[in-house]
Amino acid sequence: MIEFILHNTLRIATFNIHKGFTHFNARFSLHSQRELLRKLHADVIFLQEVQDAHVKHSKRFEASSISGQVEYLADTIWPDYAYGKNSVYPAGHHGNALLSKFPIVKIINEDISAHVAEERGMLHCEINIPNWDAPLHAICVHLGLFAHWRRQQLLAVADYVDQHVPPNAPLIIAGDFNDWSMRSGRVFAKRLHVREVFEHYAGKPARSFPSWLPMLRMDRIYVRGFQIRHVEVHSGPHFVKLSDHAMLTATLLKI
Repeated sequence: MIEFILHNTLRIATFNIHKGFTHFNARFSLHSQRELLRKLHADVIFLQEVQDAHVKHSKRFEASSISGQVEYLADTIWPDYAYGKNSVYPAGHHGNALLSKFPIVKIINEDISAHVAEERGMLHCEINIPNWDAPLHAICVHLGLFAHWRRQQLLAVADYVDQHVPPNAPLIIAGDFNDWSMRSGRVFAKRLHVREVFEHYAGKPARSFPSWLPMLRMDRIYVRGFQIRHVEVHSGPHFVKLSDHAMLTATLLKI
């Protein structure tokens, strides 16, 4: 029984790294973000606003940690990683990323932008985990700032999951949903038969913004095919030097 639990336990995290900067871009914090991620001992990490290229910033800071933030954060801890380019501009681009201790066998990056003014994406990875009878489907998202855009994007994600993820496969959808009203998220969860881990475990989605004194419930972790063993919000005054979003973690047991 103990061996079964160990083989089927998965530790995950989601974190909007704000392109490696603190609130209002006051301080470059990618080094500190990497150290915090390492301390979590997470198996799979969902990241948003990862800046994988920026010409101007590369001139101001260490180039290896700006032009290639995904590889820098993964380092030697997460041997497999994926990046989905969403927002492209003359100086570079940023998007979602996923870090994994297990082999990523398939990567799909979908454009779910609801308006030309705001480029958004969905990064879908299939991950082979030892002794699991099916691959894990991990989807990292960053949704829009306006409610009607988010509704369109959640519909696009739900349609995609219905078409591309088997109903009996383990599924995690995590990221920055910007859904502080929580209405769209509940419709989304009901449609896909997924559970938001904090809502299931503690009654409501986690407060995650701003990170130093969280008030708004912006970030989410939805799961299907798992028991929820533990959840935690990583926030507090020290996050002023890290990012504008708190970090969320969950320990899951595959059913």
